[in-house]
Amino acid sequence: MTTTQRPDQQDLTWLDEVTMTELERNPYPTYERLRREAPLAFVPVLGSYVASTAEICREVATSPDFEAVITPAGGRTFGHPAIIGVNGDIHADLRGMVEPQLQPAEVDSWVDDLVRPIARRYVEQFEDRGHAELVAEYCEPVSVRSLGDLLGLQSVSSDKLREWFHKLSVSFTNAGVDENGEFTNPDGFTPGDEARAEIQEVVDPLIDRWIEHPENTAISHWLHDGMPPGKTRDREYIYPTIYVYLLGAMQEPGHGMASTLVGLFSRPEQLEDVVDDPSLLPRAISEGMRWTSPIWSATARISTKPVTVAGVDLPAGTPVILSYGSANHDTGKYDAPTAYDLHRPPLPHLAFGAGNHACAGIYYANQVMRIGLEELFEAIPNLERDDREGVEFWGWGFRGPTSLHCTWEV
Repeated sequence: MTTTQRPDQQDLTWLDEVTMTELERNPYPTYERLRREAPLAFVPVLGSYVASTAEICREVATSPDFEAVITPAGGRTFGHPAIIGVNGDIHADLRGMVEPQLQPAEVDSWVDDLVRPIARRYVEQFEDRGHAELVAEYCEPVSVRSLGDLLGLQSVSSDKLREWFHKLSVSFTNAGVDENGEFTNPDGFTPGDEARAEIQEVVDPLIDRWIEHPENTAISHWLHDGMPPGKTRDREYIYPTIYVYLLGAMQEPGHGMASTLVGLFSRPEQLEDVVDDPSLLPRAISEGMRWTSPIWSATARISTKPVTVAGVDLPAGTPVILSYGSANHDTGKYDAPTAYDLHRPPLPHLAFGAGNHACAGIYYANQVMRIGLEELFEAIPNLERDDREGVEFWGWGFRGPTSLHCTWEV
């Protein structure tokens, strides 16, 4: 992904003042103004055009005039070929590598046995205590442990998996650039470099074993499935996608659960509805993912020829960041989008992306969140947010609550 020089946009000079700190702490005011004034605009701090409405995000994501490209920070973090930033035969091979284990019928055959014991184990650690910080003690651990076991990383602690995805996230979202397209904080990639080195130290011996003795783990399947007899995919080829999973797929269900909880706490009557009727959980989760999309602005496309989008002429080779989190707050599509509302008319959202690069794990992620919240509400039906502690959301590329303090009567 190359940096596009800012075009002449005299009426959008306010964008010069937008900072990465603002976007990470609270991107909504900036994106609300973008949707209103310039739904496709060049944002200097990101060195890229940004699509901010549902219509334009979907148009670009599905257009034959665009193809996937990884953001510069994402490329620096994951390397090549990461599944989210490649096209053609490589993308088809990587999707064919990961998708068989994620088909709904396949997921249904094992997801309950995988996730439910993990969720029960974590909730048992605090259910008699009467209080917990649910992001760190439940939502993230259930998410990372479930995927870690699926990948074949049972030997890696949940704390270490959480540490890895947080470090990779710091690196991936270190997106700020100067007027020359240079990263403004080169040291921001150090955490991701540290995580990758630790990941390789742990996973290399496992790959060595799985090459000779395949097992029923996702990474083992990635090595062998679809390959000629006696051949495996090179580890260097699959490592970038392993990093993608250890970031995006690790954090998404956990932050989706946490955001759904925060949303339900803002509507106590709707929380009561869900506790009384767990069949409402899929709808509650879908609204939580729309309300605060865990993957907020982490994907991009690049034009393959000169194209006009939303009245803006884009030369060939122009990158566009797709802000799905902003699209999911589009007032042209949703009534009162800043409010969590379980009972709003069910409309499709873009939390999982669109087009042929939409998230491959949509069904799996939804099942992890459903089972995790089922177990939590079954064990603690009188869960309440601790109003003495605030809830702070953080993140521009990936977004979720940093903590969620809760109490209940034992």
